Amino acid sequence: MEIPLVSVIMPTYNSSKYIETAIHSVLIQEVPLELIIIDDCSTDNTSNLLMKYKNNHNIIYIKNEENLGVARSRNKGVGLAKGKYIAFLDADDYWSPHKLSKQLDALEAKQRVLCSTARELMTPDGKLTEKIIPVPENITYHMMLGQNLINCSSVILLRKVALEFPMEYEDSHEDYIMWLRVLQKYKKVCAVNEPLLKYRLSNSGKSGSKLHSAKMTFKVYRYMGFGIIKSCTCFVSYALHGFLKYRKH
Repeated sequence: MEIPLVSVIMPTYNSSKYIETAIHSVLIQEVPLELIIIDDCSTDNTSNLLMKYKNNHNIIYIKNEENLGVARSRNKGVGLAKGKYIAFLDADDYWSPHKLSKQLDALEAKQRVLCSTARELMTPDGKLTEKIIPVPENITYHMMLGQNLINCSSVILLRKVALEFPMEYEDSHEDYIMWLRVLQKYKKVCAVNEPLLKYRLSNSGKSGSKLHSAKMTFKVYRYMGFGIIKSCTCFVSYALHGFLKYRKH
């Protein structure tokens, strides 16, 4: 087996309807990689479905003995990874061809530790909407305080950085906290402003309820150690940006 340059971490819970599309989008990337699928106690036919990949040595399938949640499942995958880089992909999203190679080129050119991409929204049943959420090619800590510009399924970062800042606080947006902490130390990250991620909208996921998602966002700022006034200021900005981003969807 070729030593992977990138370890792709894919948490899954009852995603058998979508996961093969996600897997295929990983396997067509033209970089040496491994795909680590962390099954968080699915009750559908995910495990049976993935049996067809048992002879693919680039795919590692692990089923949690107990439900860990998405943050701890991702951390588990990072701990098992062999690649220099970590890429995250949720099982209900998928990537465009050349996604990883374009990001690796950007990381090398700009000497950053993390790279994101723009994304195209798709409906819950997988229909592409042509609604593109762009991303600045350079992202700073200050820019992230009032909005989360980085989607988790678009991210590639150095494994040593992922180990340095593991995801935590499952009752909030654990990925947003991670990006903020990375930016506190490394100041700036980069992005490829192309919709290389196809992102599935959902009303049933962790962030599906707008009220619940709003509460989780406010917790992000509190977990970051912000006072009430700063937390409220950041939250108002976040809510406004979120409304403008998704107002037609």
